[in-house]
Amino acid sequence: MTAGESFVFRDQREQVREGIANPIITGPVTDWATDFSHLDPRWAADPYSIFDELRERCPIAHTERFGGAWLPVRYEDVAAIAYDTERFSSRSVVLSNIRPPRDIAPVGGTPPISSDPPFHREARRILLPAFTRSAVRRYEQTTRDYCHSLIDAFEGRDLVDAAKEYAEHIPVRVIAAMLGFPEEDGQLFRDYIEDVFQGINSPPEEREVLLNDLFTYLYKQIEDHEKNPRDDLTSYLLNVEVNGNKLHPAHVAGTIALLLVAGIDTTWSAIGASLWHLAKTPADRERLVAEPELLPTAIEEFLRAYAPVTMARLVKEDMHWRGVDMKADDWILLSFPAANRDPAQFERANEVVIDREENRHAAFGLGIHRCLGSHLARMELRVALEVWLQRIPVFTLADPDAVTWSTGQVRGPRTVPVRIG
Repeated sequence: MTAGESFVFRDQREQVREGIANPIITGPVTDWATDFSHLDPRWAADPYSIFDELRERCPIAHTERFGGAWLPVRYEDVAAIAYDTERFSSRSVVLSNIRPPRDIAPVGGTPPISSDPPFHREARRILLPAFTRSAVRRYEQTTRDYCHSLIDAFEGRDLVDAAKEYAEHIPVRVIAAMLGFPEEDGQLFRDYIEDVFQGINSPPEEREVLLNDLFTYLYKQIEDHEKNPRDDLTSYLLNVEVNGNKLHPAHVAGTIALLLVAGIDTTWSAIGASLWHLAKTPADRERLVAEPELLPTAIEEFLRAYAPVTMARLVKEDMHWRGVDMKADDWILLSFPAANRDPAQFERANEVVIDREENRHAAFGLGIHRCLGSHLARMELRVALEVWLQRIPVFTLADPDAVTWSTGQVRGPRTVPVRIG
């Protein structure tokens, strides 16, 4: 932020209150090219066949749901939008039936991911020191110890849920430790995440109530850190300065809200999807047990093949873009999972090849908003799989039909019952 610049700071509650609500359209999808919805159960069960169909029919699909949205499915289109900050805004990265007011740009409610240039650069820069490889390394041993403790709890059982009893808990513990929040508040974090991604068609007044609960909690934690500073990320955010000024309280709260979402749901989904794959693919599981040095390469392939994250953008002005007429404030659903399965970009795109050598996937995003927590996510994923494969080298899906997947912009398995031993 340069001297003289002023930005509008409003947290997510105010954005919902002041935003434009669109008519709620529910019900099953009638045609994926003209009526798509990422809330449809068929999307949760298997989005990849939908992406394949759309690449053949119309690589940029449209829907009137959510007030109008577009879905590009080719890697080149997803990348072009991700890098284009002149024509596409990040002021809200979660597509919903409420468009936040335009004047919240360039800050957004959860900086830096909701921020546009020029604000984005400084908002991102102040977070980078907390997510370097060396900074992340300090959490590795405690993460490993916690993974062992979760598996210790399986003692005497031959049937466990790899998602609910393992994957779900690991990033909650890590993020709580980074922020200096009580570990026992993990369920509150999970409830918030569910509201953000699953409740996008809720009436504005309901979303405001839920967000009010979250931000009341966050400001309480911030107040406690102001009174009792400690060596954690929350205290760091309260003390860091940009051009001689401390961060606005709404900036601090919004960034913490972002870290809860970006640091928990995405990583738990990646861990769960990886374990699901290994449970149903004995050859890959047996190879990784026999060749643990292959795990980092396999992890990159799991991230490519089962990328959990889809981001959103908003069109800034009416325009004709790659064959379609986009209107100002149309949503763009920026599907990195679709980009990662594009056969024009990856050989054997729909196959999981755990020793794939060339793998420039987009699981962590593209452009200025590429995930700054990628080192943390990779560490958690690696440690979680290392510990599981060491402790439980033999496991299979107990009931493939009992596996369930989340809907919305973060896709991952929510139940993965496995038989161990």
